[in-house]
Amino acid sequence: MSIQAPISTAPTQPQQGWFAQILRHRGVQLTLVLWILGHGIIILLSNGALPFDRPAFAEIPFPLQILAPSVMMLEIFVLMGLGYMLTRNRPSIDLAARAPERSQAMRETLGLVAYAAFGQALGWVLGPMLGFQPLSFHLAGTLVGGHSGLSVAEVWVWAIYNFGFYAVVPYLWFRRRYSAVQLNLVSSNRRNDLLVIAVIAISESLFELTTLGTSLNRLSFGQLALGLPLSLFIYGIGTVLPTMILIYSILIPRFLKITGSAITTVLLGGLSYAIVHIAEGWTNFSTPTNALLSILFVLINYFGAGMIKTVLTLRTGNAWVHALGYHTIAPHVIIDTPHIVNIFGIR
Repeated sequence: MSIQAPISTAPTQPQQGWFAQILRHRGVQLTLVLWILGHGIIILLSNGALPFDRPAFAEIPFPLQILAPSVMMLEIFVLMGLGYMLTRNRPSIDLAARAPERSQAMRETLGLVAYAAFGQALGWVLGPMLGFQPLSFHLAGTLVGGHSGLSVAEVWVWAIYNFGFYAVVPYLWFRRRYSAVQLNLVSSNRRNDLLVIAVIAISESLFELTTLGTSLNRLSFGQLALGLPLSLFIYGIGTVLPTMILIYSILIPRFLKITGSAITTVLLGGLSYAIVHIAEGWTNFSTPTNALLSILFVLINYFGAGMIKTVLTLRTGNAWVHALGYHTIAPHVIIDTPHIVNIFGIR
């Protein structure tokens, strides 16, 4: 199914009508209100300082830290436009047809959400029991720096836990009932999919290299030779594949079947992606205020990334496109390879 909103039939201002259709969507209106409200609450409660363990952002002024998610959202809108332009000549793909009938889709969605919530709670408890950080969708220190004292064992426990719980088990369960096509794991246009992957990956990589910064250029050739493939593999099984299977292979077609709205599906995809990152290693739940700030900051930081992943999946019908174009290389290989090199002591 196309994610494009209905286009106005008025001959004079078709583009304005298209934009107005999106703005009139109640989900979009609610999102805009909550976006502004969330930022306001963060500013009021934080007193000019965020209580998070994010060394990479420690020297960045508070106003810029608050502004950054909105800047990133604008860049994501650009990527959405690129994704649409690159796929505009493809036949529309009806992802809702890949899901079961509505009542069954609802049962499967609720069951999978409950399963994922249990996995998050279990990881929150299991990690500290083993002497590690809580097991979230990101390894502690991912994207934000710090946590250089993580052990190699913790890295593998995190990756294997996420891969098994969020990728292998859901895949095996649903693969018994649905084909690979119905799980968005087969390309209907390989050439175009590769084009989308390349353009999105290059665009996002350039954006991250020019705005977020990375210490990748400080690594030696030997560190890069070992660190790049190791980072690719660890983050691939630890967060890329779990995200792809849980949300974009299984949940997205069911969201579309249940709601009947591509726009609502994009919003739900963004929300789902943000929620699975609630227990990030940099969050702070030591007080009710810090907990609220953590939840709000996770939501505004990950919501946009979840939306672009949904858009790419809806446009191509292939969950691999977002995984390779907007997750594997950028950000994790570009930003997090130095983190992996440090943990594994690669010289």
